[in-house]
Amino acid sequence: MSSIMKGTFTYSNPTRLHFGEEALGKLAGELAGFGPVVLLSYGQASIKKSGLYDKVMEILRAAGKTVVEDPGVMPNPTVEKLREGARLARENKVDLILAVGGGSVCDYAKGVSVAAYCEEDPWEKYYVRMEPVDNAIIPVGCVLTMAGTGSEMNGGSVITNHAVKRKIGRVFGDAVFPRFSILDPVLTLTLPRYQMVAGCFDVMSHILEQYLSGTDDNTSDYIAEGLMRSLVHSSRIAAANPQDYEARSNIMWTATWALNTLIAKGKTTDWMVHMMGHSVSSYTDATHGMTLAAVTLPYFRYILPYGLPKFVRFARVVWGIDPTGKSDEEVALAGLDAMKAWMQEIGLVMSLRELGTTEDMLDGIAEGTFLLRGGYKPDLTTAEIRQILEACF
Repeated sequence: MSSIMKGTFTYSNPTRLHFGEEALGKLAGELAGFGPVVLLSYGQASIKKSGLYDKVMEILRAAGKTVVEDPGVMPNPTVEKLREGARLARENKVDLILAVGGGSVCDYAKGVSVAAYCEEDPWEKYYVRMEPVDNAIIPVGCVLTMAGTGSEMNGGSVITNHAVKRKIGRVFGDAVFPRFSILDPVLTLTLPRYQMVAGCFDVMSHILEQYLSGTDDNTSDYIAEGLMRSLVHSSRIAAANPQDYEARSNIMWTATWALNTLIAKGKTTDWMVHMMGHSVSSYTDATHGMTLAAVTLPYFRYILPYGLPKFVRFARVVWGIDPTGKSDEEVALAGLDAMKAWMQEIGLVMSLRELGTTEDMLDGIAEGTFLLRGGYKPDLTTAEIRQILEACF
């Protein structure tokens, strides 16, 4: 038994959440705490089609804010868009960045918040070299329209640089966390089904990256198991009836707790599925949750022998596998089979080929996959990543 959970850690989360129907009504009160100029960052046309744009603009105008619009944030925000947003924020001396959209918009807003007053290239300084933030930070608020990333309550910011085929996630500290986030599940009901189920798997992957590591009796793992069981239950309901408010609200709340740093406390964490998924996206620009779905099962089958007891626990507790008459390996594999059946049931992509990945990309994707050391096989090599990627076809 490891003594990880007996160690010490600091836990802080400064984000204030407003959750539930009519949560948007809390925005006016939050705006009162910031200066007069707001950078409104959003994606393409969806928030205008849904009417959310008009509602937010009405609240901003009623609060006496000067609004600088920053539209066109793409699903995988690019370094070019980051620089454009940073310039807008700096030149207009904005007091608050308000992200209205899904996790990519929230990720982007946090990137802009640290990039606006960075005197160097923010991509090199904050994403490549991962240096501490030593310049002024513009506060961020979020109005969330998609459940999945957890970006509404963490310091994460993922940016893609197509020129060098890299997609890099940076986890910033408390000062970059959104000051507030508005979470109304009703705002997620207009989301296309493909995006909804991709978000569900992003949530599952976030939990598993933190769960499938370590060997101690860790309280965080018990919380993770409850979150996964809730997600599986609610995702099945939502996949059958996307307008089921209770299921969608549970998914939204689970997504927040999956990556607001709580269940990582006292833990080692893996994150290799995300590293592979990010590298795939840098070549294909595919939807993030679907890239994770495509690589997860081959990766888990590869590392299963190195973390067998935890995979057995996962199978029994989350998927209800009866161990009677089965070896530990058979139980663990039955758990992965149950997970595969759930993934197929809700409509996830199951191979890289479905995302437009071609075999001639695999060397580059493998080379672009950052090797992290927190999982059950900490000595993974690029050659092994290449082997796993082959199995994802």
